[in-house]
Amino acid sequence: MEIFREVMVLTFKLGLPILLVAMIVGLVIAILQAATQVHEQTLTFAPKLVAVGLALFALGPWMTNEIIDFIKYIFDTMAGTPIS
Repeated sequence: MEIFREVMVLTFKLGLPILLVAMIVGLVIAILQAATQVHEQTLTFAPKLVAVGLALFALGPWMTNEIIDFIKYIFDTMAGTPIS
């Protein structure tokens, strides 16, 4: 159960920043579309794609370190060694 909880926490930690970026960009684009009354589907897709790509590029090293720490935790748990 402890490992499952840690997996869920890691999933939320890694996914939440990317989802927030996509949501904020989508909200800004939706407000601009409502103000200008231009309702084109591609106008929301392209900026979100760029913003999520930039967020992944910026947060990639942090995400990688979090995953590496989790893998070390799993291996330490499997080996029965104390977790430091």
